[in-house]
Amino acid sequence: ASAQFAKPKDAIKYRQSALFVMGQHFSRIGAMANGKAPFDAKAAAEDADIVADMAKLPWAGFGAGTEGGKAKPEIWKEQAKFKEHSDKLQAETVKLAAAAKTGNLDTLKAAFGSTAGSCKACHDAFRGR
Repeated sequence: ASAQFAKPKDAIKYRQSALFVMGQHFSRIGAMANGKAPFDAKAAAEDADIVADMAKLPWAGFGAGTEGGKAKPEIWKEQAKFKEHSDKLQAETVKLAAAAKTGNLDTLKAAFGSTAGSCKACHDAFRGR
C-alpha cells in the first residue's frame, strides 16, 4: 500500500488528512448526541455516511517506512493488533451510519458511544501526542 506514496511524508499527510476529515464529521454527530447542537436527522445521516467512508481510507498510509507523525512505533510492531482496531472502527462506523439513518436520536447516541469507544481504544494504544 505504501508504494502509492512517493515519499513517507506523503503517506503521513494522507492518513492524517483522512482522519482529520473523519474527525470533523464525527464531532458534528457528537455535538448532536451530547446535546450541544440541535438534532438534525438529515445532517447526522450525511455526516455518518462521510465518517463511514473516511474510515476506510487512512490505513493505506500506515505502510512500512511511513513511521512518524503522531503514530506510535507500536503500529509497525503490532500490526495484527492495529488491524484489529482499524477493522473494529470500520465496522462501528457502518453501524453508526445505519443508526443515523433511523432518525432516532437515542439509537444514534448508542452507536456514537460505541464508535467513540473504538476511536479511543485505538488512540490509547497507537497514537502519540
